[in-house]
Amino acid sequence: MPATTVFLQKSCLQHRYIRTRDNSHIVERPERLRAVNVGLAAAVARLEETTPAASSSAAGASSSAASPKREEEDELTQALGKLQITSSSPRGPVSFVHSDASVELLNHPAVKFVHGDIERDVYLETLKVWAKDSQDKVAKGESEIPEGYSQGDLYRSLDAIQGALGTVCEAVDAVVRDESQPNQAFVAIRPPGHHCGEDTPSGFCFVNNVAVGAAHAYLKHGIQRVVIFDIDLHHGNGTQAITWSINEETYRQKLEQEHGAPAGKPGLQVYYGSLHDILSYPCEDGKAELIQAASVSIHGPHGQHIENVHLEPYTSEEEFWETLYAKRYSRVLDKARAFLESTGGASDDTLVFISCGFDASEHEYPSMSRHQRKVPTSFYYRFAKDARAFADKYAKGRLISVLEGGYSDRALTSGAMAHLTGLAHDGETGADESWWSLPNLTALEAATKKRRGGRPSQTVPHEPWLARIVEIFASIDSSHTVPTAPRAPIAPSSRTLRERKPPSSASAITSSAKASPATSPGKTDEGRAGKRVTKGQPVALTSGSGSGEESDLTDVTSGTASEHEGESASAKKLPRVILKLGPAPKA
Repeated sequence: MPATTVFLQKSCLQHRYIRTRDNSHIVERPERLRAVNVGLAAAVARLEETTPAASSSAAGASSSAASPKREEEDELTQALGKLQITSSSPRGPVSFVHSDASVELLNHPAVKFVHGDIERDVYLETLKVWAKDSQDKVAKGESEIPEGYSQGDLYRSLDAIQGALGTVCEAVDAVVRDESQPNQAFVAIRPPGHHCGEDTPSGFCFVNNVAVGAAHAYLKHGIQRVVIFDIDLHHGNGTQAITWSINEETYRQKLEQEHGAPAGKPGLQVYYGSLHDILSYPCEDGKAELIQAASVSIHGPHGQHIENVHLEPYTSEEEFWETLYAKRYSRVLDKARAFLESTGGASDDTLVFISCGFDASEHEYPSMSRHQRKVPTSFYYRFAKDARAFADKYAKGRLISVLEGGYSDRALTSGAMAHLTGLAHDGETGADESWWSLPNLTALEAATKKRRGGRPSQTVPHEPWLARIVEIFASIDSSHTVPTAPRAPIAPSSRTLRERKPPSSASAITSSAKASPATSPGKTDEGRAGKRVTKGQPVALTSGSGSGEESDLTDVTSGTASEHEGESASAKKLPRVILKLGPAPKA
């Protein structure tokens, strides 16, 4: 089995906004996983190019092992075996697992370890009630999210939540159990988790996927030390808070044992290192406690091991790699080494996680990276490669990367491609950072452009590498198979089109000008790449770029004459506009 495994979870495609069909203002959608899958397919196809001999032998061995020739086979069985299509299956150093794992929130030990309470699991019980009642509340015109919580970045997705947690735990089982070779995993799930604390959902996060994975490794496999690298654009305030609580409890047990308390099972120790933008969410509003938490650097005292490094603008690739990455950003790795060295060094009781968000990408939406704290795409490749070398030295190669944020399709595709390439890098596998250059990304996007139903274009690309990517993508992506989730109906509009009559004279034009609404300044929706919609202008109704039933339209209202009763009768005359038309078409 290849050393690097990608885990996919179909139920995560149910993570949907259900209050209206208009989700043009929602940046967190299940369609984002499709962009991730494109990047993963691209990484595998490119890696196959660098190991042709290994790929061919591995494919041949797999085929012969899967369907051995037996004399007792009848002709039909042999014929079916010959019809098996293996060309679309990924080869080389990466394999895929289509997981159907799920956990029950109230019955899973690791979930209760992180999000449970001593007496009863109040938060988890409440979360299930929210999910159960969500459809009814939305149907009544209410929000499924209770008052007091963010209404813009939390919404119903219980199946996705439980499936995401189950897949992370499945990845932990696969990576920790197999001691025959170093193992890495990338878990492509949504919703993300690093903003959720013990009982504080926020930022699209209802549970903390990585923290639950760490708890599962501790409770089931005896992992004693966990290293978490968080490279999302935003500070993982939830993960840091959970880390603090776990370390605090372990430190308390240690002090009690030093003063005569009976020794029990050693507590879990966690290192949390984050690289993030201090100007973005959750620190954007300037709240002192959030900014202070996102700036903590403490190593040892009170049993805490936390390092926060702030992203900075850069003017050139040389400055980024030689100054920022080598001297500042690498501190999250250096402090992790110090943590492990001070707690026993390399050992088989260690597991490494990456909370992997791609929203710091140079290709992220400008509205998301408006503070210019970005990283080049190659950062995701090199950090993954460095984290793998770190895991090889200290954790027997056990490394699990879990998807967090990322919202632009290009950011997700390029980031996933570069990151998986870095995870699969074993010192022998070659990699070319031009794979994710802008011209290649543009060609990749054209080749995998979604058509109706969610499948890629039927046009076969001329370039072999693009054709191979399309083959692999078709074999791993299931976004087009997910049935449409129920949505609240759009309330009937009371708006009417103003009456349009051809002007018969200049006075008619003047009268029409008086009845027309004043044009207001155009409003730009951040989530729509700067598209400008101006009130008072005709709006063309077009289908959205999402799953067919979703509209990309924002709410645009146009005034009527009745709205402007009482306006001055001496309205300023508009200049007469003459439209010159071409000749009439011949009959």
